[in-house]
Amino acid sequence: MPPIKLEVSDVTTTPSSDAKPKELNKCSQLELKGLESIAPLVRSVEETPEPIATEVRGTIPTWIRGNLLRNGPGKFEFGNQHYNHWFDGMAMLHQFKIEDGKVTYRSRFLQSDAYKKNSERDRIMVSEFGTVAMPDPCKNFFLRFLSRFEMIAMSENYVVFIEQPIKMDLLKIVTAKLRGKGISEGVYWDPKQDTVFHLVDKHTGQTSSVKFHTKALSVFHQINAFEEDGFLMLDMCCSDNGEAINNYLIQNLRKSGEALDQVYNTTYRAFPRRFVLPLNVTDDTPTGVNLNTRPASSATSFKTAIDKVVCQFEDLHGEDLYEYGGLEFPQINYSKFNTRPYRYFYGCGFRHLVGDSLLKIDLEGKKVKVWYQKGLFPSEPVFVPSPDAVEEDDGVILSVVVTPTEDKSTFLLVLDAKTWEELGRAEVPVNIPYGFHGTFNPTT
Repeated sequence: MPPIKLEVSDVTTTPSSDAKPKELNKCSQLELKGLESIAPLVRSVEETPEPIATEVRGTIPTWIRGNLLRNGPGKFEFGNQHYNHWFDGMAMLHQFKIEDGKVTYRSRFLQSDAYKKNSERDRIMVSEFGTVAMPDPCKNFFLRFLSRFEMIAMSENYVVFIEQPIKMDLLKIVTAKLRGKGISEGVYWDPKQDTVFHLVDKHTGQTSSVKFHTKALSVFHQINAFEEDGFLMLDMCCSDNGEAINNYLIQNLRKSGEALDQVYNTTYRAFPRRFVLPLNVTDDTPTGVNLNTRPASSATSFKTAIDKVVCQFEDLHGEDLYEYGGLEFPQINYSKFNTRPYRYFYGCGFRHLVGDSLLKIDLEGKKVKVWYQKGLFPSEPVFVPSPDAVEEDDGVILSVVVTPTEDKSTFLLVLDAKTWEELGRAEVPVNIPYGFHGTFNPTT
C-alpha cells in the first residue's frame, strides 16, 4: 500500500496567552478531534520464545543481514493488580532476524529482579514510577526513573550533561505508601528554573566553569552533537513543558472519544532544536554580544556573567512539522555521522499519544518527508546503511508498525531512506505492544 498524504483538517492552532507574534508556532499546539483508541497497543502480551516465520510482502534487500532488537513494556498486570504508568510495565525484548530477504521474530520478557519477584508472588512487589508496591515503596526507584531520560547521546571532545528543571519532593515520595499514592506524585516540573548544560572535557575530566543556560525545557532524546569552528552544536528534541510524562498513565492511554482527545490536546509535543555553545568563553569575552558568529544559524549565545552564557535555540524544522505533531525518537546515520556534522535525521511524528508517522528531515532547507498510513503506528526508525553507501542517506529505515484495529497485524516496515518509499514489510502473526527503543546489530 503506498503512503497516504497526511491531511490536516480539523486542526487548529492555539497559542499561549503571552506568546509574541514571531513565537506563535513555538508555543502552539495541535488540537485534534476524533482520535482513534490505542488501548490495544498498551495491553499485556505473551512471549514468543522460539523464532517464528513472517510473511514478506514487497522486497526486503538481501544485503540486510542482522538483528533488529527492540524493547518496551509488555506486561501490565500481575494477579489482580495492575501498573498505573506506561513506563512501569515489565520490559519485553524483541528480535527480528533478517537474512536473505526473510525475517523471523521472537520475544522474551527481561528476567529482571522485579519480574521474577512479581511472577513468584503473582502480584506487584516492586514499586515503579507510577505504581506503589506495598512491601517496597521506593527501592531502586530513582535509577529506574532517571533511565527514562537521556541525560548525556556527547561530542568528539566533550560530554554534555543536561540539568532539567524536573524536581523530586522527597517527602511526598517517602510517604507515598501511607497516602496510597504513586511515587510519580512526588516528581514535578518547575518552569521557573533554567535548563543548564554542563560540559566535561573527555580528555582531562575537567568540568567547564562556564554553564550554559536556557529556558525551562524537557528533553527525553538527543539527536547529535558535534564541534565546528570553536562551537559545540547540541541538537535535541525539546518540549516547552515537562508535565507530559504524567499524561502517559495507562488509564489515559486506554481512553477513547472526547476523553482521549482531551489528554492529547493538553500534552506538549517535542520539536527538534539546535543550541550553539561557544567553547572559548574567557574572562575577556564581552557581555551583551551574540557569541554565535555562524552566519547560517539563528541560535544565540550571550555571556551574562563571568561563568554564565544564556542560549536561545534555533528550530531544526520548517513550519510543516507542526502539522505532524512534532518529532520524537530521533535517529541519524550514527555509524558514520555520530559526533560529526550531518544532514539528515529521522523520527516519529506525533499526531497521537504515540507515534503515528515516520519523518525524515533534511537540514539543508529543513524539508520533511512523511510516511503515514491511517490507523498504523510506527515505532522509532532505525537507520541501516547500505554496504556500498556513498551518501549519508544511502540505506534503509527499519520500523516496527502496530495497529489497534486488527488482531495480530504487526509488521516490520522497510523504507528506502533516500526516497522514503516502502520497499517491503514482514508481517508477524502475533500481537506486539507499542515499544520504545531499538538497535540493529549486523551479522557477517
